[in-house]
Amino acid sequence: MTAHRPTRRTVVAAASTLAVMAVAGCSSSSDTADAAQDAGYRSGDGTLHLIPAAERDEPVELAGETIQGATWDSADERGEVVVVNLWASWCGPCAKEAPHLVEAHEETKGEDVAFVGINYRESSKETGRAQGEEWGFVWPSVYDKSGQSAIDMQGKMTTQPSTAVLDREGRIAAVVLGPVTTSTLVGVVEDTLAESA
Repeated sequence: MTAHRPTRRTVVAAASTLAVMAVAGCSSSSDTADAAQDAGYRSGDGTLHLIPAAERDEPVELAGETIQGATWDSADERGEVVVVNLWASWCGPCAKEAPHLVEAHEETKGEDVAFVGINYRESSKETGRAQGEEWGFVWPSVYDKSGQSAIDMQGKMTTQPSTAVLDREGRIAAVVLGPVTTSTLVGVVEDTLAESA
């Protein structure tokens, strides 16, 4: 099977489509629902998409200022397996997923694994930082008010939440669209680590 690499035009079109999607029941709070609608909320069902090594695109180029006030660049993480989780405070499924991410982080600590969040279309860094701390996120999160990450992640992270696992070369090895469970994420991380063992 030949790998399909999306063109920039395709990725931009996908990002534009995502930006105008209607809210789909993220929360019962009217303020949260309004924020979700403004951000172009799109839910996922937790489907796992695995990408064989021979079919992976070029390494992703994700970088930016974090909600913690530092900078993060995916190029600095080459040689490690990187878990990239797209989340927002206004996203109900993100809140339900949060404990699974924290558990997966604990279970994979010390195994050449790095975690990073994408705080997607958040109203402010302060809001994102407070929510991340409440959920127990101890890893950095890139602040993405504009939605640029849809392009940076090659159009593969199209729901809130979504999680990608990057191989040691920085290529997307797997994506979960929707909430991920601890067992699924740890399994994918371990399989990706084993590729170069």
